[in-house]
Amino acid sequence: MDQKVFDESLESRWRSSPLAGSNAAYVAQMYEAYQRDAEALDKAWREYFDGLPAQHEEGSETAHEAVREQFRQLAMQPARGGVCRVPEDELHDAKQVRVLQLINAYRFRGHQWASTNPLYPKSETPIAELTLEHYQLEEHDLDTVFNTGSLMGPPRATLGEILDIIQATYCGSIGAEYMHITDTVEKRWIQQYLESGQGKRHFSAQTRQRLLRQLMVAEQFEKYLHNRYVGQKRFSLEGGESLITILRELIWRGGEKHEVKEVAIGMAHRGRLNVLVNIMGKTPAELFQEFEGTAENHVGTGDVKYHSGFSSNLSTGNGQVHVIIAFNPSHLEIVSPVVEGSVRARQDRRDDRYGCQVVPVVVHGDAAFAGQGVVMETFNMSQSRGYSTKGTVHVVINNQIGFTTSNQEDARSTLYCTDVAKMVNAPIFHVNGDDPEAVLLVARMALDYRMRFSKDVVIDLVCYRRHGHSEADEPMATQPMMYQRIRQMPTTFELFCKKCLAQQVVTQAEVDEQIRGYHEKLDSGEIVADNFINSHKAAYAFEPAWHEFANQSCTTCIETGVEYQRLLDLSMQLQSLPDGFILHPAVEKIRIARVKMARREIPMDWGAAETLAYATLMEEGYSVRLSGQDSARGTFFHRHAALHNQKDGEIYIPLRNLKNIDARFLVINSLLSEEAVLAFEYGYATTDPSTLTIWEAQFGDFANNAQGVIDQFISAGEQKWDRLCGLVLLLPHGLEGQGPEHSSARLERYLQLCAQQNMMVCIPTTAAQIFHLLRRQMLMTCRRPLIVMSPKSLLRHHVAQSPIDELTEGSFREVIGEVDPLPEDRVERLIMCSGKVYYDLLAQRRKDKRDDVAIIRIEQLYPFPVEQAQQEIRRYHNAHSFVWCQEEPQNQGAWYSSQHHMRSVISNPANLEYAGRPFLAAPAVGYPSLHVKQQRDLVMAALGERK
Repeated sequence: MDQKVFDESLESRWRSSPLAGSNAAYVAQMYEAYQRDAEALDKAWREYFDGLPAQHEEGSETAHEAVREQFRQLAMQPARGGVCRVPEDELHDAKQVRVLQLINAYRFRGHQWASTNPLYPKSETPIAELTLEHYQLEEHDLDTVFNTGSLMGPPRATLGEILDIIQATYCGSIGAEYMHITDTVEKRWIQQYLESGQGKRHFSAQTRQRLLRQLMVAEQFEKYLHNRYVGQKRFSLEGGESLITILRELIWRGGEKHEVKEVAIGMAHRGRLNVLVNIMGKTPAELFQEFEGTAENHVGTGDVKYHSGFSSNLSTGNGQVHVIIAFNPSHLEIVSPVVEGSVRARQDRRDDRYGCQVVPVVVHGDAAFAGQGVVMETFNMSQSRGYSTKGTVHVVINNQIGFTTSNQEDARSTLYCTDVAKMVNAPIFHVNGDDPEAVLLVARMALDYRMRFSKDVVIDLVCYRRHGHSEADEPMATQPMMYQRIRQMPTTFELFCKKCLAQQVVTQAEVDEQIRGYHEKLDSGEIVADNFINSHKAAYAFEPAWHEFANQSCTTCIETGVEYQRLLDLSMQLQSLPDGFILHPAVEKIRIARVKMARREIPMDWGAAETLAYATLMEEGYSVRLSGQDSARGTFFHRHAALHNQKDGEIYIPLRNLKNIDARFLVINSLLSEEAVLAFEYGYATTDPSTLTIWEAQFGDFANNAQGVIDQFISAGEQKWDRLCGLVLLLPHGLEGQGPEHSSARLERYLQLCAQQNMMVCIPTTAAQIFHLLRRQMLMTCRRPLIVMSPKSLLRHHVAQSPIDELTEGSFREVIGEVDPLPEDRVERLIMCSGKVYYDLLAQRRKDKRDDVAIIRIEQLYPFPVEQAQQEIRRYHNAHSFVWCQEEPQNQGAWYSSQHHMRSVISNPANLEYAGRPFLAAPAVGYPSLHVKQQRDLVMAALGERK
């Protein structure tokens, strides 16, 4: 807007308003307050300033200064009558602005002066921004009446009354951090919740009696174990007993008010046994057997008691809620994305698109929440399309010490351990663990926020740890001052009991009787959890979808062929496009080629066969979930599961548009994370056996960043916890002269983890093989993880293509024998290999016209196909020289982990030779010329000299 026009417009609006003249200085100050935080002003003020003419771009400081200067000039001009008035209330007007600023400061920073720490009282003097002096207000102003602005309550009050309200709201046992949230509706909702009647603690006697009982059972359970099992690890909840109140309220309020059907909980060690017995309904007798080592363990190798998961049905005032506590390893926060994946699968199963029926709750430790990178990764997934669970309630058991020897200045660089949650605009409620009524209020508010806005929310339960990291640990050695204070403190139960007795909520006799009755139930091993309906020790007792796979032997010899007409019909649908949909020329070329492949005009490549595997499985009722970095297109431009219209950017996904198919297909270009994403997919796969769940690494070695998930969940989950999982990992692998990175998927690591039939490791080398392998994964009688060393250069190479007829019959071939018609009696040397090196060996042998060397492909390295390999080897009764050939270095690849399998299938184990790269610290060399030389040398060494 032109400067002159702007000035005239502003002056006209000013002159016509009732604010003109004497109030101009006040209005100028109000405008400055409006620029700092418009929400702190009354609606009338906001509407007035919102209507000011715009001179510059929105948000420009130059524009704001221009408006402020105009108001200053207008303030110096005479009023309508031409007489210059000096207002009597100008000083009051200036103080009114400062009072509103003070109110807003408490909303922003009141948490820093809140009484949230049970160990240390808050300072008598608030931080500077919360003092009267900071706003040029004085003690004699406390009796002056001011407008309260947007503060909930009376529209006008004395400054003293205003201070009482905001200090009680923001500086009591609850410290609320929410002003960092950018969404005004969310901020206003929290503000109203805290400042209105919802934020007051008018709890009935019955509610306080229930709170007292929750604290009693939490405390008495720990004391009982402490006396009965002296010195044994249990990771006591003592000092943080209010966790029981939080979890119980989230479950019961979820069922009663919000009609939640399932709650999935992930938590580390601290307090886990307490939660299992006092909330979940695990029998004390069963727990005692675990302490005493007499429990009958039907699970493989088993795990320690404080890693155990559990599920049960609990009754609420509005039906029952199914509650799950996930199994977890000692890797602390890694269970968080696993729980999120499980919840997403449960939501998908219920078609719960808005997360109203299934709610995730994750319990953290303070040091882990601030220290583990997977926490940030999990937050980053929280609002993304492929991974959102519509909000998680996070509970931090903040014992202020992390592990025993840690101090806050060593544990993090932030003010609070919860600051990471601000990255997703999550509200954070710090609450004093010794104030159970405040804890109850925060639990309700957190759940209501999550259900209202479908976003993450954090409860920071500020408490302490009465014992060391474990009960055998002596914390006084490294934390003498803290633990001198802790040992002098009454317990949370004792504090609240004293308060309830004083208020005549209960009598001492009633308290004593409750404690006695609880101990009697513990002694008898009875269930002590309130509202418990039922649980079951057997895995998957509550999950009918898993019944056909539980306790089943794994039969992998499955017919996976599909009749040609089905393949043709599906292929034509997959290559059909909406009218006017224009593909990129390179993608259009691929589409046309796939039409020819379906018509038997040319062989099928990997991408076409893989897509047909998904389509045929979906036709048979299985859903498909594929995630990874660039998985929709494919890192190597081979998949194209999502097509992009070059005209308007519209996305079309053919697999979602197949006729008469209800199964879901979801392909996700994941965020740049491996650990959290893979853990999420593991959680999904362990929950839904009817979905082919696939995680694809952009390059195979990207899985290095998720090694904890592979070691602790994928490879060992079934043996430790009896958790079945059909997750597929596609890991691009192959040494192709591209240097040490992105060459090797670290095959040796997976083979080293293989035991007890825990997973399958395969290296398919043709398009037909990947088709049959993916179909086998869903059609076989069990669910086991599948690790696939997928190709890179072979994806479109003609040597790895397959006629479509190879998809119409047979199954995945764990061993592929010699493909050339060699005279079997002339073969004296037999090479076993896997992967891309096969084609180098075959090409060189054909070039040399050798008929004395046979080549066998081992397409499945684990479980090793002993019978199939022996069957192929027996054909060559004159073979006396046996070779394992690999392109990886000798200390990597399959050689060390699998040579005992290779020796078991040949006639003379001592004659097994190695042909491959020498020992190397890195997976591959960085110089292309050296790579070519090494590749040629290993091929020639494998073939040996002609005799």
